[in-house]
Amino acid sequence: LEAGVAEEQLARIMGPCGLDIGADTQEETALAILAEILAVRAGRGGGPLRESKNRIHVEVA
Repeated sequence: LEAGVAEEQLARIMGPCGLDIGADTQEETALAILAEILAVRAGRGGGPLRESKNRIHVEVA
């Protein structure tokens, strides 16, 4: 059994990662990376909320 990563898994890796928020510190860089992860997971672009065409809060019935 050969240990390794399949080519299709490697193809999913993107870099550099993170949203361009002007991060300078390690903590800010971590926040930028997490922000991109959340945006990708939600299918969003990660732009400013004021430019969003969708509601940002769920309506409560």
